[in-house]
Amino acid sequence: MINKIQGFIELTRLDKPVGIYLLFWPSFIGLLLGVIDRGSIEFKNYFILIIGTVLVRSCGCIINDINDYKFDRLVSRTKNRPLASGKMSMTEAWSYFILLATLSLCLLFFVPLYTIYASLVVAVFIMIYPLTKRFLKAPQFFLGITFGSGTIISFSLVSSDFSLSLLILFIGTVLWIISFDTIYAFEDIVDDLKIGINSTPILWGDQALNISKYLHLAFYVSLALIGFINKFSLFFLIILVILLGLYIHQRKLINNDQYLHAFKFNNWIGMFASMGFVIEAFLI
Repeated sequence: MINKIQGFIELTRLDKPVGIYLLFWPSFIGLLLGVIDRGSIEFKNYFILIIGTVLVRSCGCIINDINDYKFDRLVSRTKNRPLASGKMSMTEAWSYFILLATLSLCLLFFVPLYTIYASLVVAVFIMIYPLTKRFLKAPQFFLGITFGSGTIISFSLVSSDFSLSLLILFIGTVLWIISFDTIYAFEDIVDDLKIGINSTPILWGDQALNISKYLHLAFYVSLALIGFINKFSLFFLIILVILLGLYIHQRKLINNDQYLHAFKFNNWIGMFASMGFVIEAFLI
């Protein structure tokens, strides 16, 4: 039983929660933007967001491993994953996926109709994403759109409108995800080149780090634009200054080839960005 539980945790990456955080923060900002736009929100929506984030990320990890287990065996970072190493059978993996996917669908009984439509579209994208590494030169773009859609889904819990601020947040979030997943992909670039897996570091070559830098800064610009449009307070300006400080530290990590640490550091960036929206939604 202990081995089964351990296998489930490894398959869903619950022992590596940074992926949950990086999915949660943009979605949380989308929800807070809805609060700022509408002025109130039902408390249940916070629970739906938290539970949904954990379930969706876990489903994404499982379907990714089901599609990639043969490739994972050839990559040093992933060769010990349950399916790649043979510790778990494909039947078990599909059983866990169906269970978690069913639980995710159950959440749709408690959300507006627009949220249901948006969630089902994103669910299809999550199923397709693992395959994009085989035929898209820049699969990070597809990942950015897929998980960046969390901003739209969470906003739709509060409002069915599609505001200019939401559009800017969605675009900025997509660019941020492309940026940090590009950094993450540097961990596997040697193995990816050997086995023929596509990624933005391979596509962009020597310019990959510079492009990721500009994409990250574009995310900051999107936050500043949202603050300007919605007449945010000076506190939000302070948050932006803090974010710039975090960005400088992250660049130091990247310059020292600490790509994994730089990737994980985005958790702090998402946390402080969310803090700015919390202040504007509830304290100003």
